[in-house]
Formats: sequence, structure tokens, C-alpha cells
Amino acid sequence: MRSRLNLLLQQFALDGDQDFESLDPRYNIAPTQDVFAVRSRVTGHRELARFRWGLVPSWANDLKMGVRMINARAETIASKPSFAAAFKRRRCLIPGDGFYEWKKTGQAKQPYLMELADGGLFGFAGLWESWQLGQGPTVESCTIITTTANNLMCKLHARMPVILSPDDYEAWLDPENSDRDGLLKLLDAYPGDQMRITPVRPFVNNVRNQGPECVEPIDSQPLW
Repeated sequence: MRSRLNLLLQQFALDGDQDFESLDPRYNIAPTQDVFAVRSRVTGHRELARFRWGLVPSWANDLKMGVRMINARAETIASKPSFAAAFKRRRCLIPGDGFYEWKKTGQAKQPYLMELADGGLFGFAGLWESWQLGQGPTVESCTIITTTANNLMCKLHARMPVILSPDDYEAWLDPENSDRDGLLKLLDAYPGDQMRITPVRPFVNNVRNQGPECVEPIDSQPLW
């Protein structure tokens, strides 16, 4: 855990004096649950903040709107009202080291684990928003941006989350960066030859199940 935390601090240039007590490994995160994401303030300071997964636009009348906003299509984030404002000033990175996709075989859904080929950490391109209804509590939420699947992921799904290169973190996180076209160009599919797909146990199909059993491979070698 400590080595993973040090890698997180280093890769995302985070300040080590933040409280990371709740950063235990998580293996099965579902929409509307809390996730951690990296954002940058106007001062340039980066912070790791907690967000509800499923973006709730500031103008929404109901928190439940976020259930439909767990993903944002790269092709429309600059124009779609739900995401346009966040795309301009509230971009974030959601750290992870894997994500799941499913393929239906008969009546069963076989889960697959997607990782970088070297097993390293990465950052999903995301957006965040702040929402409050009346005098109620402020809710900060986020969404993960998706794009057309690469030549590896397309075996399972037509789309995939956008994984940014560390070289692009600064440009993406900078709230003063208004280069719309330049930002959109960052949202390409991560190269398939730098990823791997491994079939894992159906244990992960139940969101209540947690722990390393979720990523336990069915076979010892990646499928693709």
C-alpha cells in the first residue's frame, strides 16, 4: 500500500501532506459511489478530492440526474449542456490501475479486467462539478470521459475510457487552459499495444463483493 501511495503522489505530483488515511485499495467501484480524483486550483496546486461518481450539473433539480452522467462522450463534451461548463474549467484525473468490461456469453456475463501492459497506474480524463439544492449540502461529483475503443478494447466494447498520458496531465488539469481544440485532441484512445485484457472471476459481477478476489484471473495469462 505504501509503495502504491508513493507512486500515486509522484505520478500525479500531489502534495504529500494531504490526508490519505482513506486510500485503501478498492476493487469494485460502482456508479454513485465515491471516488478520488485529482484536480488543480487556479493557484496551480493539485489536490486529491473525493467525488460522487456521476456528474450532477449545477443547474440540475435532482441529485439523481448523476446516475445518467457516469460517462461523457469526448465527441460532445464541449457542446452538451450537461458537460460544457465543466469542460471549460473543471477538468480532473481519476487515478486507477484497472477497469472492467463485460461480454455476454449465452445467459452469462463474463467480466474482463483492462490494465496497462506494465500494470502501472494511470489517469482517466474526467470532469467535475459542484451542486447544491437550496440550503442543502454541496455535492461534488465527477464523470469519466469515453472515446472510440482501440484495437484491443473493441473486442469487447465499441467505447472505452480516455486514459491520458502523464505528459498531458498539466494541460488537462490547468483550469486556465482555454485551448478547446488542443484539449479535445488529448481525448484519443490509449494505444492497444500498451494494454492487456484478462478474464476474471464472476465474483466482481456483484457490486457488494470487494477485495483482491475481484481481479483474480481465470487464466494465468492475459487473454489479449
